[in-house]
Amino acid sequence: MKTILLFGAPGAGKGTQGRILAQLPGFFYFASGDAFRALQDGDPLADKFREYSNRGQLVPDEFTIELCMRDINAAAASGAFKPDSDWLLLDGIPRSLAQAEILRATIDVRAILHLACPDIEPIVQRILKRAAVEGRQDDADETVVRSRFATYERETQPLLDQYDAALRHDIDGTRPPLEVCADILHILKSLN
Repeated sequence: MKTILLFGAPGAGKGTQGRILAQLPGFFYFASGDAFRALQDGDPLADKFREYSNRGQLVPDEFTIELCMRDINAAAASGAFKPDSDWLLLDGIPRSLAQAEILRATIDVRAILHLACPDIEPIVQRILKRAAVEGRQDDADETVVRSRFATYERETQPLLDQYDAALRHDIDGTRPPLEVCADILHILKSLN
């Protein structure tokens, strides 16, 4: 599947940009965080997600990959995602070297949109505000939010170095969403 990875620290705007791009013909957006939050009680993966996210930790690779592939395959089966022609926009996966290795046979990474955040303080405030507005319990505790930043820097940021530098496009995610989107659209025009 031809794939574009959306990378960035929590609150960098990956979800905002992914949902905008999903409105374009030929793009299918998948966010692992949205998939985990949509889990229903009774699904064994729901309890695992809550257990780890409430501590600000990443969900183990096997659970993450299982859920993501289950949902992406369901979207393909329903016709919402056409793997032969659509671009797959992945947000929140892969998050580790192990996940990237597992997905290597499944996805063909053609671009990485890295929403960089040189200063995390405005992003922390953005996340706390989002928690209040959207009722997202996983974003409501500032200590957990800061732990997620540390986890991102330790486990996910190094993953960027494993991809060809030519694929990586650094975009300042602290700017207004419209400016970020304009940069992304300019990048996407160059992809084949």
